[in-house]
Amino acid sequence: MYALVRQISIRVASRPIVRLLTTTGACATLASCVGNPFADAKVDPNSPLAAEVARVASTNRAWPKFSDIPPTPKDVRQPQQYGRAAEAVEQARSELEAETAPGTWSLTGTDAFAEQARAAAGAESAPQPSSATGDFVDSARRRATPPPPPPQR
Repeated sequence: MYALVRQISIRVASRPIVRLLTTTGACATLASCVGNPFADAKVDPNSPLAAEVARVASTNRAWPKFSDIPPTPKDVRQPQQYGRAAEAVEQARSELEAETAPGTWSLTGTDAFAEQARAAAGAESAPQPSSATGDFVDSARRRATPPPPPPQR
């Protein structure tokens, strides 16, 4: 009884259907590529570009030739030189990492630097009197007061 079930399997019965659907899909895909959509394309005569499209489409132009390809430039580096430049960049990276590694610098003796920066910045401006600040705060509060509520009926 179980031998008959093994012989009539869903997988075996569905293989021809899957092949048929796959073949049909492939044929439909290839058939859609048969036509040339540009050969019978119409341009709207009311379009502002219609005259320009017709002129460009009907122009007979020469096709490019292999002789039109420019020669290889002579001032290009050889591949080995690119490798040497990459090695130089890697060497510079290693040196920079070694010079800036933790423990190779400290923040001591910064007073001279701070004095030099203060001298370059110039004199500090004098602080405003506190009355000017208070007046500014009062005017800002007056402007920030919400309008009164509308009258109730």
